[in-house]
Amino acid sequence: MIRIRPFLAGLASWFPGLAARSWFRTGGSISARYCYSVWLRHLVNLRDHGIPYRFDAVAELGPGDSLGTGLAALLSGARRLDALEVVPHDTNQRNLEILDELVDLFSARAEIPGEAEFPRVKPRLSSYAFPSDLFSDAHLDETLAPARVEAIRRAILGEGRPGDPVKFRYRVPWNNADLVEPESVDLILSQAVLEHVDDLPGAYGAMFQWLKPGGVMSHEVDFASHGITTTWNGHWALPDPVWWLIRGRRPFLINRRPLSYHIARTDEAGFRLAVRTTHLGGEGTPRIFLAPGFRSMSDEDLAIRGATLVSVRPS
Repeated sequence: MIRIRPFLAGLASWFPGLAARSWFRTGGSISARYCYSVWLRHLVNLRDHGIPYRFDAVAELGPGDSLGTGLAALLSGARRLDALEVVPHDTNQRNLEILDELVDLFSARAEIPGEAEFPRVKPRLSSYAFPSDLFSDAHLDETLAPARVEAIRRAILGEGRPGDPVKFRYRVPWNNADLVEPESVDLILSQAVLEHVDDLPGAYGAMFQWLKPGGVMSHEVDFASHGITTTWNGHWALPDPVWWLIRGRRPFLINRRPLSYHIARTDEAGFRLAVRTTHLGGEGTPRIFLAPGFRSMSDEDLAIRGATLVSVRPS
């Protein structure tokens, strides 16, 4: 069954002036602790799976309501950040506040906020202790130095100087792979973003183009209905005309693509899938009630609610 709020949001989007901007907000990234948790979870997950990586140059797809995850990357030592969005979400004031909060978290070597605080955030870790093996005291003394933090602050405000130790680019809208130089990025990450991308073949192809040989991408993908239906997988039961009404003229919603589609596009782009961790959805809409276009999906696709997918561009 469709929930009324997302249905009304889709209808409202057809009428200029009626669509509430708040209906398009992304949520979690407004919190510094959320962004700190997401960034460190991705790094620790790579470490735990023995994936060699660098993050001198980081690209984030869909940073959302703040640039906090990318700012955490800069405070960890990244020298360049490309933040790519479809519509503008962030505000400088909130980003500056999050920057200060992140500095406090890193300075305190705070534990990674775990399941008690963010029960729905993935990937899950075996330990949420601060990863001191990844960031020595000497390293953090350098990356959190007042002059470097001030350079990050200038970058947020668009006042960066030629000699600054960090570079930041906010790309909105991201609609062209050429916005990022080929083979210039070490690490690409996203958190519950790729399920909103309409052109997944184009997106995976662009990421392959951006990554250096040996570069890594780490994505947390949520295949659920995002509250559009009363069951977690009810979006696969909606016929295309109904989905067209719900989507409306919004710049993004969800693409309804299951796990196997993402893996196929990853392979086609040329990546080597290194980590595939899946999360089951539990009881949902039975196969018999799915729309014709989804009724033949595999048992695995029908059961999986989310996945952490880590891929490497072969060197």
